[in-house]
Amino acid sequence: MSKKLKVAVVGATGIAGQQFLACLKEHPWFEVAALAGSRRSAGMKYLEGIRQANGATGWWAEGEVPGAFRDMPIQDSASLDASRVDLVFTAVESDVARELEPKYAATTPVVSAASAFRMEPDSPLLIPGVNSGHAPLVREMARRRGWKGFVTAIPNCTTTGLAVSLAPLVKSFGVRRLFMTSMQAVSGAGRSGGVLVLDALDNIVPYISGEEEKVQREVAKIFGELKGAAVENAPIAVSCTCTRAGVLEGHTETVFAELGKAATVEEAAAAMRSWAPKELEGLPTAPASGMVYVHDDPFRPQPRLDRDRGEGMVTTVGRLRQDPVLPNGLKYVLVSHNTKMGAAKGAVLTAELLVKQGLIGA
Repeated sequence: MSKKLKVAVVGATGIAGQQFLACLKEHPWFEVAALAGSRRSAGMKYLEGIRQANGATGWWAEGEVPGAFRDMPIQDSASLDASRVDLVFTAVESDVARELEPKYAATTPVVSAASAFRMEPDSPLLIPGVNSGHAPLVREMARRRGWKGFVTAIPNCTTTGLAVSLAPLVKSFGVRRLFMTSMQAVSGAGRSGGVLVLDALDNIVPYISGEEEKVQREVAKIFGELKGAAVENAPIAVSCTCTRAGVLEGHTETVFAELGKAATVEEAAAAMRSWAPKELEGLPTAPASGMVYVHDDPFRPQPRLDRDRGEGMVTTVGRLRQDPVLPNGLKYVLVSHNTKMGAAKGAVLTAELLVKQGLIGA
């Protein structure tokens, strides 16, 4: 790409927004041209806007605050002029996203980490390499709504690792039914509300509001078929239980799948290991070694050991076994990085795919 695209990050002071900045600081295709946040931080320099009352920097991503952003002014997200950039990344709560994202999309493409537009029929729910063929639906969204841009959201972080691990199985054998239990990292709850440290320490919290329903809906849409102006959901029956565990980062999930046709453990492992979607080639944030790593060690994967594989962009699978209860049953354990592939870096990868397909910056 001869010239970098100018991007805005909305919700830049929050945890997800900070992950966007950590990912974008030296990106070869994208240049951060605007930062936006709440009215409280508007007008401040970025370093001032994230500083805590107790003097802490307030930077929760890896490393230090990137030098390029420290003195950048924070704009009020409500008055951000999206037409001045080529792309907007949003990392805000769903109710805020529902209000702001259509305003931005009137002029500019929006790639969102929020849930507001995930299940809109004219908006694709993209995971590059898994359902890249849904991407052209954004043109229908722009046409139908009279926008120059569009909104496409990334899936819930719990759905992402599950869908990545399932994609080669769906392609090679089909999947009919699915049972999953998650043990999710506390970072998925953010730093306010949800889970307090004493809730998670020495504990498993057995309920995450709305999470199970999100996974069940999103899997059906992700593996659906694009037909004209909408995605027809896949006939995959999904049942799951989502829990919160005392782990900082990295969601662990146990998966029980009824395949469409019988497959040995060796055949399933081979399908996962050989899965290398061509459309990921050349995307700067895509992992070089493929999106799924299959471990032979029965004590893996573990979040502390496996969440950073491929710089947090690879889903690690282990304990791959036949299931004796389900017809054509297969079971395994996975670990996926919830704040990288499942959040900001996954959104950046999605934007890269849209650029490659000529849907952004054309």
